[in-house]
Amino acid sequence: MAEARLLYDRKEAARQLSISVRTLDYIVASKQLATRRIGKKVLIPHGELVRYARADHCEPVMTVAAPVAPAVAA
Repeated sequence: MAEARLLYDRKEAARQLSISVRTLDYIVASKQLATRRIGKKVLIPHGELVRYARADHCEPVMTVAAPVAPAVAA
């Protein structure tokens, strides 16, 4: 049996969770997954993937909303 890797890049982490890279990015942005940085590279620890996969996630994955500018009266 192959040994589990300690850290996964975003693409491989998304594949391990059977989700898209964009969805993984939303999950990371909402602080539901801890990451490690090595230089510019964002890596996700194997244990974090296992922890996230074992939990129930009933809420939809939402984008991080940008602030909306107030409407200007004409």
